[in-house]
Amino acid sequence: MRTQRMAVSVLALLALAACGTEPGSGADSGAGTGDGSGTVRTDQPVTDVRWGVESLTVDGKKSTAPAEAHVRIDSKGKATGNLGCNHYTADVRVEGDTVTLGPGTTTEMACEKDVQDFENALSRAFSGTLKAAVVNKTLTLTTSKGDTITLTSEPPAPLTGTTWTVTTLIDGEIATSLPADTRDKAPRLTFGKDGTVEGNLGCNNFHGKATVAGSSITFGPLASTRKMCGDAEMDVERSMLAVLRGKTAYTIDHHALSLTAENGKGLGASAPEGGTGKK
Repeated sequence: MRTQRMAVSVLALLALAACGTEPGSGADSGAGTGDGSGTVRTDQPVTDVRWGVESLTVDGKKSTAPAEAHVRIDSKGKATGNLGCNHYTADVRVEGDTVTLGPGTTTEMACEKDVQDFENALSRAFSGTLKAAVVNKTLTLTTSKGDTITLTSEPPAPLTGTTWTVTTLIDGEIATSLPADTRDKAPRLTFGKDGTVEGNLGCNNFHGKATVAGSSITFGPLASTRKMCGDAEMDVERSMLAVLRGKTAYTIDHHALSLTAENGKGLGASAPEGGTGKK
C-alpha cells in the first residue's frame, strides 16, 4: 500500500520532561542536585531522547507499562509517543519544574483490554499540572494527587553491529510497504566496524564495502548470489539495489534507520528492541 511519506509525530504528552530540567553540574555519578527552586538538575538531557515508560503508579498501585509505551520530547513544546497501543500528541508549557499539558490527541486503534486499561489510566495521569524530576537516567512525573509516571532513557541502536530489517521502500516522496507475501523474507543488512556491509536483498545474499563518513554511507560494488525468486521478491531486490549504490544519506531515530540515495530512492529499516539482533 502506498502512503505519502511524512514525519510521524504522533503521541506526545510528555513534552513534559523538558519540564524545567536542564544540564547541570551534578555528581560524577549523574545524580541530580537541587538548586533551591525545586528544579532538578542533571547531566542527562531530556530533549531529543526516547523515554520508555516503565510504570504508572495510581492510588499506590503500580502497573508495568506495555513494551511500546514511550515518549520523545523536543525543544519546541511538543511531545510525541505511544501510550502502549495508540499514539498521542500534545502541547506543553514548562515553567521551572512544573509542566502543564494542553489537550492531547490520540489515534483510535482497538487494543487488548489490559493495554487499553493502562492507556486510560495513563491518559488521566497526563493531565493538568505535573512536577518533573530527572535523576541519573530516570524521569519521574508526579500529579497533584501524588500519582507517578516513571520513564527511563533509551539509547538509539548503533549503526554497526545491528541487524537492520527493511520495512519500507521509498521513491521520492512515496513510501511503500513491502509486499505482504515478502515480509517473512524481508531484506536485512548489517554494517561492520571494518567498513563492510552484508545481508539479504529480498532474494539473494550480498556483501560489499560501505564507508561511513558523518551522516553519509558510500557503498562500493556489491557481490551477491544469483538465485532466482518470485516476481515480488525480485522487485524488492531491484529496489534495494537502487538504494545501495554510491553515496547515501542516513539517519537513525532510536531503532529506525533511514537511507536515502542521491537518485531519490531510499529505504526504512528497524532494529530489534532490546538488542542488535546480530548472531
